Amino acid sequence: MKFSEIVEKLGEAAVSNSLTINKELDPEITGTAAIDDESSSGTISYVEGAKFKTFVNTTNASALILPKDKDLQAQALERGIAWIETSNSRLLFAKAIAIFYQPWRPVAEIHPTAVIHPTAKIGINVYIGAHVVIQAEAEIGDDVCIHPNVVIYPNCKIGDRTTLHANCSIHERTQIGMDCQINSGSVIGAEGFGFIPTATGWEKMHQSGYTILEDGVEIGCNTTIDRPAVGETRIGQNTVIDNLVQIGHGCKTGAGCAIAAQAGMAGGVELGNRVILAGQVGIANQVKFGDGSIASANSGVHSDVPPGETVSGYPAVSHSQYLKVSAILNRLPEMYQTFRKWKRKLGNI
Repeated sequence: MKFSEIVEKLGEAAVSNSLTINKELDPEITGTAAIDDESSSGTISYVEGAKFKTFVNTTNASALILPKDKDLQAQALERGIAWIETSNSRLLFAKAIAIFYQPWRPVAEIHPTAVIHPTAKIGINVYIGAHVVIQAEAEIGDDVCIHPNVVIYPNCKIGDRTTLHANCSIHERTQIGMDCQINSGSVIGAEGFGFIPTATGWEKMHQSGYTILEDGVEIGCNTTIDRPAVGETRIGQNTVIDNLVQIGHGCKTGAGCAIAAQAGMAGGVELGNRVILAGQVGIANQVKFGDGSIASANSGVHSDVPPGETVSGYPAVSHSQYLKVSAILNRLPEMYQTFRKWKRKLGNI
C-alpha cells in the first residue's frame, strides 16, 4: 500500500503530510513497527515528541507519524522519510495498525461439541466454538463470537457483537452489553465474598444480585468481577480493565474508566467517570472516587478521593504531599545522624 493511500485512509486526523513538500516521496508501506530496532524498510512508525528525536536519525522506517514539530518533520525529510502530522501521534498510529491488522474472527457456525440448552436463544451470525456450554434461558445476541470452552450460566444475556474468549465463565444473573470483549480465563458474575462471622464459624450470605457490563467494556485475561448479595455490580460503558484485576461485589464504575493489572477493589467501591487506577492499586470497602481522579501504582486507598485528585502511596495521600514525603524519606538516614549528634551534645550540657 502506498504512503499516499494510508494518508487518505487516515482522513482528517492526518493534519498534513510530506507529500505537499515532496510528491515523489511516496514509499510502499507493508506494515507497522516500533521506531527502535524493530522498524524496517516499508514500515510506518510514530514519534510522540521532541524527546524521541534521536530515533528519527536511527530508524529504518519508511514513514513516520509525527507531532506538530517542524524540526522533527525537517529531520525526517533529510533522511528521506515520509511523514504525517497529527495532534496525537499515538492515537493515529493505533488507526494505522487497524489498516494492516484486524483480530482474527471465525466464520459463523456452531461447533458440534457445543452443548446448548434448548431454551437458550441464539441470535444470527453467531460463532460458538468447541465445548462451549450455554445453559437454560441464556440469550445470545447477533454477531456474537464465543470461543472454545466458554461456560455461560442460566439466564445470562450477551449483547450483539460481543466476543467471549476461550475458557471464560459467565455466571448466572450476568448481563453483558453490546461490543464487549471478555478475554481468556476471566470470570464474570461469580459469587461475591459474603460471609458473616458467628460464634460457631462463618455463615454464608448468598449472592442474589446482578452483574452488569454496559456497552463497549473490555476485560483482560483472568480478571474477576463478583456478583453482590443484593443490588448490582456495574461496570460503566467503554471502561477498560486489564489482566488479573479483582472487582468485589457491589462495586460500580462510571463510563470510560481504566483499571490496570493486579488492581483490587473491595466491596461497594464506586468510581466516577474517567477514573484511572494504575497497577496494583488496592481500594478498601465503600471508598468513592470522583470523576477524573487517579490512583498511582501500588497505592492503598482507604478514604474517598475528590474529583480530579491524584493520590499516591500507602496509605494514599495527595500526590503533591506524597512527593514531599518521598523527598524527606530519602534524607532520613542523614537526618537521623544529625538528630543523634544533637542528642549527644544536649546530653552533655
